Amino acid sequence: MPIEIGFELRNHEVLRRPLITEKTTYLSERRNCFVFLVDSAATKQNVKEAVEAHWSVRVLSVRIQNRVGKSRRFKTIVGETSPAKRAFVTLHEDDRIALF
Repeated sequence: MPIEIGFELRNHEVLRRPLITEKTTYLSERRNCFVFLVDSAATKQNVKEAVEAHWSVRVLSVRIQNRVGKSRRFKTIVGETSPAKRAFVTLHEDDRIALF
């Protein structure tokens, strides 16, 4: 049963930005899997609809990863890294997203 969050996200509000690292570049080249930072209230279905609408591609699967913010210390200053929600989107083998 899906959780009701009280509001509905539009497609342009779901995806924050693509995550470009060595690991995600490898995933996009070899496994056709792209990684995005998404809104903290976004669900797998929201991400799938947003990617399909924005790039006109076929999404096979979406995996979500919630990253918890951790406390970090530099000398006497205590701070915290920001929490993030990542979405790993696997596309059909015939489809591609040109991020660069």
